[in-house]
Amino acid sequence: MYQYAGVVVNNDSVQVDKIFTYKIPVDLMGKINLGFRVKVPFGMGNKTLDAFVLELYMQCDNVNKIKDIKSVCDEMPLLKITDIELIKVMKKKYLCTYLECIKVIIPRGITKGIRSKTMQVLTVGKELEGKFLSEPYKNIYELVQMNSMKHNKSDFSKNFNKSLSSINTLIKYGFLATEEIVINRYNENTYSRYEEKVLNIRQQQSVDLIINSEKKKFLMHGVTGSGKTEIYMNLVSYMLKQNKQSIILIPEISLTPQMVERFKGRFGRNIAVFHSKLSDGERFDEWMRVKLGNVNIAIGARSAIFLPFENLGLIVIDEEHEASYKSDSDPKFDAREIAYMKCELENCKLLLGSATPSIESYYKATKNELELITISERADGAAMPKVEIVDMREELMNNNRSIFSKSLHEGITQALEKKEQIILFLNRRGFSTFVSCRKCGYVFKCKKCDISLTYHNVGEYLTCHYCGEKEKISKTCPSCGSSYVKYFGVGTEKIEQEINRIFPSARTLRMDFDTTRKKNSYEYIYNTFKMRQADILIGTQMVAKGLDFENVTLVGVIAADLSLNLPDFRAFERTFQLITQVSGRSGRGKKEGNVVIQTYNADDCTLQYAANNDYDSFYKNEINMRKTMDYPPFTSILVITMSSEDENLLIKSIQNVGINLKYKIQNDDKITLLGPCPCGISKIKNFYRWQIIIKGSIEELLAEKIKNLVYELVKNVYNSIRVSIDINPSSMS
Repeated sequence: MYQYAGVVVNNDSVQVDKIFTYKIPVDLMGKINLGFRVKVPFGMGNKTLDAFVLELYMQCDNVNKIKDIKSVCDEMPLLKITDIELIKVMKKKYLCTYLECIKVIIPRGITKGIRSKTMQVLTVGKELEGKFLSEPYKNIYELVQMNSMKHNKSDFSKNFNKSLSSINTLIKYGFLATEEIVINRYNENTYSRYEEKVLNIRQQQSVDLIINSEKKKFLMHGVTGSGKTEIYMNLVSYMLKQNKQSIILIPEISLTPQMVERFKGRFGRNIAVFHSKLSDGERFDEWMRVKLGNVNIAIGARSAIFLPFENLGLIVIDEEHEASYKSDSDPKFDAREIAYMKCELENCKLLLGSATPSIESYYKATKNELELITISERADGAAMPKVEIVDMREELMNNNRSIFSKSLHEGITQALEKKEQIILFLNRRGFSTFVSCRKCGYVFKCKKCDISLTYHNVGEYLTCHYCGEKEKISKTCPSCGSSYVKYFGVGTEKIEQEINRIFPSARTLRMDFDTTRKKNSYEYIYNTFKMRQADILIGTQMVAKGLDFENVTLVGVIAADLSLNLPDFRAFERTFQLITQVSGRSGRGKKEGNVVIQTYNADDCTLQYAANNDYDSFYKNEINMRKTMDYPPFTSILVITMSSEDENLLIKSIQNVGINLKYKIQNDDKITLLGPCPCGISKIKNFYRWQIIIKGSIEELLAEKIKNLVYELVKNVYNSIRVSIDINPSSMS
């Protein structure tokens, strides 16, 4: 029997990021196992902390100095054996702490004391024959007996106008009793039946291949509308028959309503839904349903990958190319990489699906690390939409100064006349992207961030899209005092205003960060548009992927150049993905689809590839460029970002780090160090930001040494400087 436990304490300090040994007292021997949460005395003052058991030992050294575990917190382990193995791999791979890994696996409220929500309700007590009840007691007893709904005593008293003293008397003598019931905080909505569809030949071949292949990992490259979701559902159905569970990951919360509607319409209500918009209590309830084996399917964003299924058979990552699968907070995990690990640890199948696979995933498929499945046609035989690229320079030469080209204007008019629906895509929210003085050139910038303020028409305010600071718009220039203040650029608010002005009878909806702040706003917008209660959906990248509306026949891309010109080596890839994905929202039903792409760079090859839905040519062009420039997937990138409110201290500290790192790797010809230099956005929330970029063959051991050196060099100013280390970040800004 194990006598000692290796635990990680619930303390965020990097200095205590290690496994501490504690003695298991006699009365707890056999009751503590791997994955349990326990209470331990910690530090000089023996403060009681939560701790997580990651190791068990029969014996250990220096037993006289070892403290005893105080108690066990839960009736069951919070972490599985495979979770513990995953934690140890994640700590090394993502250069994070044990505790950061643990906290992403268990519900975030569990250490705060969040538990299942319960309520005391009134029920009929034991039958007491021969006992006579006089009024008003008899009436109260009969009301409780007759009511199928259960009532928290005060509710019953209020609803039926009965005194609490009479109710308490009935409880005292056993006529009534109280019972504790669990109140569910998760979504119990019912959905109309989503009938199973007959798969076409290519869909069925794909399902059969995944089920019967000895390989575990697959990449499905299927054009938009090729029926990938139906393939996912058939695989889930197969897993259910094998008594196995499935996790379906989606990249955006905006896609949750559609996916939940379809899966619950097919498989019933017992499906866990897990994403960031849930409260801590709702997340706990969904996690617990999985833990207790009450559900066999989970749908959610990246953190759903960690849900504690005991017999996992399938992981699906839909729209696998999306950057949102990579976390930008510690631990900076990539859900796709976690899925690869779980695939091996739990012996399950993994399916990545996308119409525009990430360069890294497609490269793995060419190297047989993933088995490639290609579906080149839409599921119902519908044609791909017709795509037109409009050069906005020519529109200007023809004296069209409108946001909308002639082609897009005509397309909107025709679609509205036919009672068809339209999606307008612009990956920039707000009304005007910046405000400037035409006399002196002053640009209104955030006082806390190195970024221009965006004008929002609703409320007439300027806001920073990084820190959220707002200020009222000024009619005069703060620099020169002139009244020549001008709004420049276009955001989704401006598009909506222009549509309402030009097409006053059109019913519009807008889906962006500003309109989806409320808890159920995604579902409301989705259902409103689905029920054809709106004609035009205007939005950012939220509308660019996954959504399936059969009455949408026109998609307009307002400014295709926005993402094309970003200072990031993934700019071309993201542009191709966005344009291809949003184009795929058109013509998904029986009606012909059309797409109008507006650009000031009509000859750009990335836009041409997207317009022709030519992924193969785009991939060949992009992979050659990546190889020439030594970018992923041919190399790794490690970014060290340091930030501080004290700019001088920050510069001095990061330059010291840079000098030491150069000395450390000077003899390694496979490593290149760039910087230190200011970040693309050099200030956010009053914190100045600098970075060092290391590019090359970065093995885990080297990454660990770099991390340790950085923290050692800044330990004396750690309270004044924030350090972030990210391997292969999704953004370089």
